[in-house]
Amino acid sequence: MFSKSKINEPGPKDDAAKTSTPAASAQPASAAPKSNEFKASAPKAKPPASVLSSDLHITGNLKTTGDIQVEGTVEGDIRAHLLTIGETATIKGEVTADDVVINGRIVGRVRGLKVRLTSTARVEGDIIHKTIAIESGAHFEGSVQRQDDPLNPGGAKQAAPAPAPKPQGQPQG
Repeated sequence: MFSKSKINEPGPKDDAAKTSTPAASAQPASAAPKSNEFKASAPKAKPPASVLSSDLHITGNLKTTGDIQVEGTVEGDIRAHLLTIGETATIKGEVTADDVVINGRIVGRVRGLKVRLTSTARVEGDIIHKTIAIESGAHFEGSVQRQDDPLNPGGAKQAAPAPAPKPQGQPQG
């Protein structure tokens, strides 16, 4: 009991020094920690990445808003939030993700906001990215293109004609 009273005592004394009505200021202070506690627990609800083991062979497309770690073989396109290609993995198809970490082999196009090829990566295809990192030892055959929105396949083609009719020119004319 004695330690609890010590914990509670500094709060009202600090509030009393700041305002003339300690009871009025104590109520918002007690409400704030409760709302912060709920906000702090919300991010913990994120599910773990789905792992496709090294003995798994998938033929078909994969699509999720979550994270995927591939250790096996996928023949098809993959769309995810965070995609990690393991050292034993082989992907034959287009890969699209916010974050792509490549440790294994991809034969096909890679689209990502952040793309990272580690030293064990083997990529045969084009990479369309916003930011890219290629470690020493990575093997890459293809072209690299930077786009502000690499996740949209037609993003660069649609953005090019848009600057021609400028909104500033319309009110003046």
